[in-house]
Amino acid sequence: MGRGKIEIKRIENSSNRNVTFTKRKSGILKKAKEISVLCDAKVSLVIFASNGNMVEYCSPSTTLIDILEMYHKRSGKKLWDAKHENLSNEIDRIKKENDSLQIELRHMKGEDITSLNHKELMLLEVALENGLSSIREKQMDCWRMAKKKDNFLEEENKCLNFTLHQQEMAMEAASREMEDDYEQRVRDYNISQIPFAFRVQPIQPNLQERMQW
Repeated sequence: MGRGKIEIKRIENSSNRNVTFTKRKSGILKKAKEISVLCDAKVSLVIFASNGNMVEYCSPSTTLIDILEMYHKRSGKKLWDAKHENLSNEIDRIKKENDSLQIELRHMKGEDITSLNHKELMLLEVALENGLSSIREKQMDCWRMAKKKDNFLEEENKCLNFTLHQQEMAMEAASREMEDDYEQRVRDYNISQIPFAFRVQPIQPNLQERMQW
């Protein structure tokens, strides 16, 4: 006895709905992979569940962006508004400008110049000479600034040495003054400690000598 036909309508029971989504999701992803491999088809599949979770699949040989671009060209429908389209054009312009700058940078380094003609090589030479002149000028500015700083430090060092010398002389003078004061105090003290000595001179001649006569 075969299975009964299931009526295609929203499943009201949330648990049954989640189980059915999981089973059908696996089945449709399997079919997308099979048709991509068997038929060499470019397949992109995006599924959003009721809870907002996303499931996606894209053939290994392509990307979702490429498929959307193909859809945009084949269907004629505008997938992006004017704002996004202008932004995309701006991105393309910046990419091209970046590629051009990368090529110019390689030329500045002397790489990949075999394809340049005589005029382009002359323009490249002028650009390099202008760049070299700017570098030399900047180098001279740096040298002048360094020289100016050295002179300033030298003058500051001289002033500092002069100040230290003055302080040393003042300290030496103060030290000598203290030593002289100390020596003077020592001399004054020694003099004050010496006792007075008296020597008596006789007024009359020696009486003993007179008696002998």
